[in-house]
Amino acid sequence: MSDQKNTILAIGLSLLVFLAWQYFIGAPQMEKQRQIAQEQKQVQQSQPAAAPGTAPAVGQSGVAASEQPLSRKDALAKSKRVDIDTTSLKGSIALTGGRIDDLSFKQYHETVDSKSPAIVLLSPSGSPEPFYAEFGWLPASGTSAKVPGADTTWRQEGSGSLGQNRPVTLTWNNGDGLEFRRTISVDDKYLFTIKDEVANKGSAPVTLYPFALISRHGTPQTLGYYVLHEGLIGYLGDEHLQEWTYAKIADKKNIQFNVTNGWLGITDKYWAAALLPDTSARLDARFSSNTIGTTKTYQTDYKLDAQTIAPGATGSADARLFAGAKEVATIDSYESALQLHHFEKLIDWGWFYFITQPMFSLLDYFFRWTGNFGVAILIVTVLVKLAFFPLANKSYASMAKMKAVQPQMAAIKERYPDDRMKQQQEMMELYKREQINPLAGCLPVVIQIPVFFSLYKVLMISIEMRHAPFFGWIHDLSAPDPTTVFNLFGLLPFDPSMVPVV
Repeated sequence: MSDQKNTILAIGLSLLVFLAWQYFIGAPQMEKQRQIAQEQKQVQQSQPAAAPGTAPAVGQSGVAASEQPLSRKDALAKSKRVDIDTTSLKGSIALTGGRIDDLSFKQYHETVDSKSPAIVLLSPSGSPEPFYAEFGWLPASGTSAKVPGADTTWRQEGSGSLGQNRPVTLTWNNGDGLEFRRTISVDDKYLFTIKDEVANKGSAPVTLYPFALISRHGTPQTLGYYVLHEGLIGYLGDEHLQEWTYAKIADKKNIQFNVTNGWLGITDKYWAAALLPDTSARLDARFSSNTIGTTKTYQTDYKLDAQTIAPGATGSADARLFAGAKEVATIDSYESALQLHHFEKLIDWGWFYFITQPMFSLLDYFFRWTGNFGVAILIVTVLVKLAFFPLANKSYASMAKMKAVQPQMAAIKERYPDDRMKQQQEMMELYKREQINPLAGCLPVVIQIPVFFSLYKVLMISIEMRHAPFFGWIHDLSAPDPTTVFNLFGLLPFDPSMVPVV
């Protein structure tokens, strides 16, 4: 009886501590984080955006300080553009700079309403939240070769938009004997292929480095979950998986990698932009952060080995850009087709990936069978519980034995009230005599923890679950249930999530 009272008291005290922490610490911290996020957004909108320029090392430079902040629409209008129109994407390429800096999804929207605004992935420099990809050439140190940069005006050969089986070609002449040519193609999903060529029509050889970068200006608002990575990511040869949060890279400033067979980019929960160089290419890769005014910038880039182009010769470099939704089937198909090294890790499967990935496959199988992710979740949960039933049954049996010997345990405590060592010895003898394993009740729980954590992880990270409906009032399985006992299951116009404890 005393043990039960102590247990109830411990639970009550724990609940009291939790409520006090939420009220005095948790809630103020959440409010402070919201204020900081709002201030950062206001700063980003009030400061001129900036763009990385081309330098001997792939670097960053700002735009003119007199430039006023622009809306996304006005920033797009500053440059002539080539439209992008595929079954999955809509956007444009800026002829000024030749960047892929305008991209939104056709199939993904901000809310469950299909008429709500489309999710925007990439935005141009000068907009409130610049995020773009840039490709080109860098001159060798100590040379004066003119190469295209962020302010270069390219010319489109022909006309028309970029789409499936409809590549576009951009050209630029530096006036000193070098003619640059860029051919961009896109598939029906999220993969861009870029072929850069330079023809040397001068009288002297020229040495150039091909490069590619993805740049993001301003610290984006993240979910802040410990179990979900948002920020800079890459799988870089022998360096393996590299995951750097925005805060971490802002402190470190610059991380260099000299590797072969790698990819790198920037990821959100559901979306990502990643550079996918040829798997045999040697990369001088980098994660970096800079500050332009008061705005933080984040960049992943790589530089390939130098090419010396003789007079009359042509140099070329190939690059690939993934810019899209982190759909499992799509990511897996690119990994297989392009022979990429662990590209599946662009999706944050976590430490228990060997459980999480099969768990997703099981959910996806039942979804295709039933047509409803909610039903698939219920089926998988039941199957997991059935699989663990033998262990659970042993746990229940052990708990029953422990309950049956409670009087004997109490008698031992009364017999040796002041001798803890003797109590333990007698308890061990009792367990041995009654064939009781005191850990048997805990072991099944410990084994189940990774499995159910993996199920939780799948539900959190899978874009396939985003805006997936169940039945009745549940229109989005990836969002919290809006109806709880705290608002009388939707009868009261009250959102319980606004209260930290609830």
